[in-house]
Amino acid sequence: MSKTSLLLLADSILIVHVLFVCFVVFGLLCIYLGFFLKWRWVRNGAFRILHLLAIAVVALQSWTGVICPLTVWEMSLREAAGAATYSGSFIQHWLHQLLYYSAPEWVFVALYSAFGGLVLASWWVVPPSSGKEKLQP
Repeated sequence: MSKTSLLLLADSILIVHVLFVCFVVFGLLCIYLGFFLKWRWVRNGAFRILHLLAIAVVALQSWTGVICPLTVWEMSLREAAGAATYSGSFIQHWLHQLLYYSAPEWVFVALYSAFGGLVLASWWVVPPSSGKEKLQP
């Protein structure tokens, strides 16, 4: 694979990673906002299960010290391309600034766990629908 192809794939993985983070963060925001604005779609069972599983994976990785597989894959592609980490395109640079920041490991464990607690609490505050009624926007 060419250097350009490897870097393009690494950038694509970074974009997927950012979209995953957006799903987790904005998904919770939408759930609580949807409660007040009476958005029925935020009670969709499939959406809620995927959202809960997403933050559960993140929290579990932080508790066990496992690095996100998307990060590992992206970094290995950049290394294979012989590129310095995050010294590339504009999009790559800013997505990196958004996703990766330095703090002690316990901070991430606490943040991800607290966020997971908020997602779990949303199941009681804004319970998912049973799936029997037809959801309307």
